[in-house]
Amino acid sequence: MMMPMEEKVEVESDEEIPFSASATGKKVHPFDSEGNSIASHVDMSKSWILKRIQMGPLRSIYIVLIKAKINMLLPFGPLAILLHYLTGKHGLVFLLSMLGITPLAERLGYVTEQLAFYTGPTVGGLLNATFGNATEMIISIYALKSGMIRVVQQSLLGSILSNMLLVLGCAFFSGGIANHQKVQVFNKAAALVNSGLLLMAVMGIMFPAVLHFTRTEVHFGKSELALSRFSSCIMLIAYGSYLFFQLKSQPNLYSLVDEGGVNDQEDSDDEEAPEITQWETIGWLAILTLWISILSGYLVDAIQGASDSLNMPVAFISVILLPIVGNAAEHASAIMFAMKDKLDITIGVAIGSSTQISMFVIPFCVVVGWCMGQPMDLNFQLFETATLFISVLVVAFMLQDGTSNYFKGFMLILCYLIVAASFFVHVDHDKGTDNN
Repeated sequence: MMMPMEEKVEVESDEEIPFSASATGKKVHPFDSEGNSIASHVDMSKSWILKRIQMGPLRSIYIVLIKAKINMLLPFGPLAILLHYLTGKHGLVFLLSMLGITPLAERLGYVTEQLAFYTGPTVGGLLNATFGNATEMIISIYALKSGMIRVVQQSLLGSILSNMLLVLGCAFFSGGIANHQKVQVFNKAAALVNSGLLLMAVMGIMFPAVLHFTRTEVHFGKSELALSRFSSCIMLIAYGSYLFFQLKSQPNLYSLVDEGGVNDQEDSDDEEAPEITQWETIGWLAILTLWISILSGYLVDAIQGASDSLNMPVAFISVILLPIVGNAAEHASAIMFAMKDKLDITIGVAIGSSTQISMFVIPFCVVVGWCMGQPMDLNFQLFETATLFISVLVVAFMLQDGTSNYFKGFMLILCYLIVAASFFVHVDHDKGTDNN
């Protein structure tokens, strides 16, 4: 008999709550009960609407497109398209397109991180690296379609240099300042595997350039292209083997990277709960990728005009400015994880992204150019190849002891400034679409 009584009391109390305010005012005015009941129904409807916003697509739109401060740059994208048709100012269109793509690249990285909650840390890390480089791939395919082979080569080279020197340098510097009381350590074995892959990529890029500049080709112009396509296929096989090694064969080598998000108990509650659903992340990935593709077309079309109007070399725009747009997501996340003393994730973001560009994106663009009939090859010219080779050696030496501090980060940043200054005064002799 106790259970029915308790249930009855609960039901009665639930029913009386909305009308409790009207009970006392019933003696004063006969219309108070009706007005108060209407007000209570309005409050209930408001709470229902708020709950629907919290659980529905409106909350997803708020989180992805409004919540982050970097989204203040989103209107620059449509403005760039508008100016493209209304004016002939290529420099302004280029700058606005860059500003418009920057938040999209950052949001793409965020949505991919949200998807990682549903796929697991290892697959999520792979997705993060892949979609983190999606902006570079889209820009490269558009430029390749337009026959701007040198822009493709230099922008991808710039992405590697930016990730290795600027992103990793800023992360080491910020992490060293935030954790100055101790020496930060990371998984040396995983970092050395990535360094080895970067050196293999340098070898694949260097040989076509050496073959070209020593004039030792069997068939001038054709042997270099054939070697590039063969080497690209080998590099794609090597990267596929690396993924199998990472995900299936010896995942324990990357256990520190995978467990980095749960090592700090005080941060686990904030980081382990996804903010949007799985299907929402897939939908946002499609929307953001499409919007980046549209803006990339206008960005690529404005490069040559921007070079003339801004009085900047195309090489500087391609190697320094374009990668800043594509690496916005990596830059922010690498610094954040380094300041939280999660350097394994920082290394995975910065060096892992460089590895993927050099071993997958560049060979992939060579194969895509092959299918398009464009003579895209691995001959990045002597100056660019030497810059990449020295930069990979510097980073490999920085990573060999498995420790990090702010001085290492400061040195990497200074190295990037030297590279940026070098490309600002560098004249690319191949200004046309042909890179031979």
